[in-house]
Amino acid sequence: MPRLTLVRHGQSQWNLENRFTGWHDIGLTALGEQEATSAGVLLRDVPFDVLFTSVLQRSIHTADLALVAAGRKDVPTFRDKALNERNYGDLQGLNKQETSDLYGLEQVHKWRRSYDISPPNGESLKDTRARVQPYFESTIAPLLSEGKNILVVAHGNSLRAMIMLLEDMTPEAIISIEIPTGVPITYELDKDLHIVSKTTLKPVDV
Repeated sequence: MPRLTLVRHGQSQWNLENRFTGWHDIGLTALGEQEATSAGVLLRDVPFDVLFTSVLQRSIHTADLALVAAGRKDVPTFRDKALNERNYGDLQGLNKQETSDLYGLEQVHKWRRSYDISPPNGESLKDTRARVQPYFESTIAPLLSEGKNILVVAHGNSLRAMIMLLEDMTPEAIISIEIPTGVPITYELDKDLHIVSKTTLKPVDV
């Protein structure tokens, strides 16, 4: 049975500063690098034949550090902007307090937690799913169907979109799902890519 493992990148500098990061190409903090290495230690016992990342450096750096820690430097790797974080548009670079001062707390909450309401010049989670789903179905799913084990290192919202597909979640259910940084989530799938089991690995100190 193929396995699909999802890892959200380690803490970025703008995660630390509580800013909307989106498509800004922000690097990892020292803690984020530790989280990536910790994920790699956990991945030593998880099979994966192919790696997918976004094109943003926090995803790529997390994957690179995880591969070193896992002892797997030779994995075929593909990068695509379809796996990028949700684009937060005009909110990118602002922290929560700044966005609340500009737009009001209630409006900011709608942008952050609704499924289909987009921030100014940005994407909703629904929009993010609309680009993740075709890429998953055309590129990742066929490899899983061949029996390949896949590792995806990406972002909170692109991974939430993928989880929504895998678990057939409703918009109401997915908005409450939080994905921790640097923690592998592994799905064991049957031949029709239905979920047989789901395992969230416990972080380790490195």
